[in-house]
Amino acid sequence: MFYRKTIVQLRSWADNPKRKPLVLRGARQVGKTTIVELFAKEFDTFFHLNLERGADRNIFEENNSAADVLTAIYLFKNKLRKNGRTLLFIDEIQNSPKAVALLRYFYEDIPDLHVIAAGSLLETLIDRKISFPVGRVEYLAMRPCSFSEFLSALGENQLRDSLLNVDLPAAIHAHVMKLFNDYTLIGGMPEVVASYAAKRDWVALRKIYDTIIAGYQDDTEKYAKNDTHLNVIRHILIYGWRFAGQRIKFENFANSNYKSREMGEAFRTLEKAMLLELSYPTTATGIPLIPDLKKSPKLLWVDTGIVNHVTGLQQELFGTKDISDAWRGKIAEHIVAQSLLSCNDSVLARRNFWVREVKNSQAEVDFVLQHRTRLVPIEVKSGDNAKLKSLHLFMEQSSGDMAVRFWSQPLSRDTVTLPSGKKYTLLNVPFYYAECLEDIL
Repeated sequence: MFYRKTIVQLRSWADNPKRKPLVLRGARQVGKTTIVELFAKEFDTFFHLNLERGADRNIFEENNSAADVLTAIYLFKNKLRKNGRTLLFIDEIQNSPKAVALLRYFYEDIPDLHVIAAGSLLETLIDRKISFPVGRVEYLAMRPCSFSEFLSALGENQLRDSLLNVDLPAAIHAHVMKLFNDYTLIGGMPEVVASYAAKRDWVALRKIYDTIIAGYQDDTEKYAKNDTHLNVIRHILIYGWRFAGQRIKFENFANSNYKSREMGEAFRTLEKAMLLELSYPTTATGIPLIPDLKKSPKLLWVDTGIVNHVTGLQQELFGTKDISDAWRGKIAEHIVAQSLLSCNDSVLARRNFWVREVKNSQAEVDFVLQHRTRLVPIEVKSGDNAKLKSLHLFMEQSSGDMAVRFWSQPLSRDTVTLPSGKKYTLLNVPFYYAECLEDIL
């Protein structure tokens, strides 16, 4: 097990005397169970219940109070109560709506007990109008590995620390870019990263990718409401990876015969499972950032490495010097999107982009980020500043004075003068600093 930033958040949660049961959210295979088991070594007593197992699930189904559940767990696990801290981990909790409802009583009746719950489709319980303990739990999102965590897995801890402090020497820029290109190639799924760190062989990762994807496809029966819903979800999981980083329409998506309503419902189900995000555009250049849900969204998947595997892009990316040249720049855009999200542990975090869709004047900026009281536009593009026409148009309309361009060159700053005479600062940020953007701003 290599370092994951989530462990810091878990320690902060555990040390808070007013903590609530923690719901750890994330797609399957992002390392939720592994990180909790590692965290559990810091406790005197640890219970791990997986509610996919009938015996574990019955403990909640057959007891009506948090105290009775805890007593039953001690008896079931054949452990004696002792002094010190106790951690109860309830995995796959979505399999027992009663267990979800009981979370509030752990908070109210046994506040000294540390409780973590995890599951893949908790939002579906809300849809089914289960008694979800709103206000009695807190949430933490776990994502695939960030680039800094990838460096840690490789044993590059000094490099990781310098990266997070944004003080990497310019002399090693090419070396760090090579490592980031490797990260872009294989992605951030923990099992993939661990295998690559051990063998440094990306070809050997294919079986792991196949197993992860097969697991997602097998889960479709758990997600689906009926046969049509099941078939639409399967269609997305087979063909949808090829549209990563692109704007999509639901109607007849990926040459299907499915209607917009059917496709939209299936996409939203997979979004709840945190396998993808439908990123909607905004047309405003100032806060508040309000997405326009009537416009076509951009499809962002959980992990760029899986996208590369499914679409056969690994050979194109292997050895490339500039990832902006691969797949019309969409892979560079996708890994930036993944990196921007990796530094945010909120389950509500979203990524947005900007569009101007008027007759004879179409423009699109890859991302917009709300930083304090302003919107910062972000382009993922190498080359001359003159190519950033959409970014310039955004800044002409914006009251802000700063924009960001991610590229493969070292960190730098330009002053751009627009035709109107307005000037703004353009931060040219190397790809490997994407997870550090807030600090750079």
